[in-house]
Amino acid sequence: MNSRFKVVSTFAGCGGSSLGYKLARGEVLLAVEWDNNAVATYRLNHPGTPVYHGDIAQLSVGEVLRITGLKPGELDLLDGSPPCQGFSMSGKRDADDDRNQLFREYVRLLQGLRPKVFVMENVSSGMVKGKMKVIFAEILRALKASGYRVKARLMNAKYFNVPQSRERMIFIGIREDLGIEPSHPRPQARPITVRQALRGCVPEEIPMLNEKYAAIWRRVPIGSDMGDALNLNGHYSDVVKLHPDRPSRTLVKTQTGRGFATLCHWEEPRAISIAEAKRLGSFPDDFQFIGSYSEQWARIGNSVPPLFMKAIAEHIRDNILLSA
Repeated sequence: MNSRFKVVSTFAGCGGSSLGYKLARGEVLLAVEWDNNAVATYRLNHPGTPVYHGDIAQLSVGEVLRITGLKPGELDLLDGSPPCQGFSMSGKRDADDDRNQLFREYVRLLQGLRPKVFVMENVSSGMVKGKMKVIFAEILRALKASGYRVKARLMNAKYFNVPQSRERMIFIGIREDLGIEPSHPRPQARPITVRQALRGCVPEEIPMLNEKYAAIWRRVPIGSDMGDALNLNGHYSDVVKLHPDRPSRTLVKTQTGRGFATLCHWEEPRAISIAEAKRLGSFPDDFQFIGSYSEQWARIGNSVPPLFMKAIAEHIRDNILLSA
């Protein structure tokens, strides 16, 4: 195998996964994404990568092959992170959520492209609890029926040089004819703390909490959220004062920066800035985000942390693709 393994990334977002693959010496031949801000951000940071900007349901296998110049079976790795809100423990966990069905489009491309390996990332333990176990089993069946040996493992990015506790279910599949069993990388590092990650970071456009939340912030112990610490109902549990000597809590999609739904600094009544969020998401300082504060945060919160994907990609490269 050429050391620069070839990747197609679906549900590519702003390119967190793509950056991870590139850091592992992968070549992303095509990214697929529909969100306007995510596409603009992706193109800004990955100018050499073709982007299909549109609905994945309208993307044919033939078009992917035309853009990449490959034939079925030649692609090394198909990547994808179908939207996970329908599975999430923090959401309604609706088995009928249309977003749960987007994995079918991923499977359609998988069956047509027949890559050697696939990686599919989805939300954490919400997939294997209660009624959502039915959908988890359906996903697993569909992936295996496509001609792949598949293993899924709950992994936490904090053990892979990402200063954030972020659990995700990682599916790895290997095409049956290759005769190789799927495997996942072992933890690589001790967790990095928020203080370590933000050392030397210069925050810009610091979003301060509004007066109401700033007053409550002063009463919250470091490392706690407003709801638990003060026994308050409503959205207060979404406001967290980060502990500097632990990894960050998970960066989720929604961050207002004013109060409701906010990760806060531990020393002053303000939200974490975008520059700091990049560090906590393992993005390099020179990675550029565009749009409003909430739009930029959403890109980071929706991303697979680049260093997390780098570890997964290096494991696949060295332990699977080199043997294929």
